[in-house]
Amino acid sequence: MKFALSIIGALALLISVGHSLAFADGSGDPAAVKQTNGEWYDKAGNPTFKIEKDGTVDWYTSVGYLQYGANCMVCHGPDGLGSSYAPNLTNSLKTMSYAEFYGIVVGGKRNVSASQDLVMPAWGTNKNVMCHLDAIFIYLRARSDGALGRGRPNKVGPKPAGFDKAEDQCFGD
Repeated sequence: MKFALSIIGALALLISVGHSLAFADGSGDPAAVKQTNGEWYDKAGNPTFKIEKDGTVDWYTSVGYLQYGANCMVCHGPDGLGSSYAPNLTNSLKTMSYAEFYGIVVGGKRNVSASQDLVMPAWGTNKNVMCHLDAIFIYLRARSDGALGRGRPNKVGPKPAGFDKAEDQCFGD
């Protein structure tokens, strides 16, 4: 009887772990349910991606790819896959919420041990990062969830009408 219960328990654990790994996302379900000014949000209000069946990505996912390349890739490597300097962000976002991501980017992070001294600088005053932080998160979330492959998205949806104005306001123009 104990053996049978152990087998049932092990199967239940495997099923739950397999299920949680397949849908792992620190911010929850990434399904886009609401759009505001061209930016998509999930049911919890976190920025998210919208990828059509033909592979067309929303504007913010595309901008996130470009801004990641301009601001993050030097340390975190191509496509968010990590490097000898910084962790794989496609793995990190499986357990990291948007709020945690935002806090680390704004305030930085230091991870010191006997064998390493890893430092993520604070980017909170860098407008090139902060004005595109949602887009960078959206891109990395799509990569982390396996919805977007490596490289530049081939098909991009239209630029939202107010995007340029919002970007100019953020940069102080």
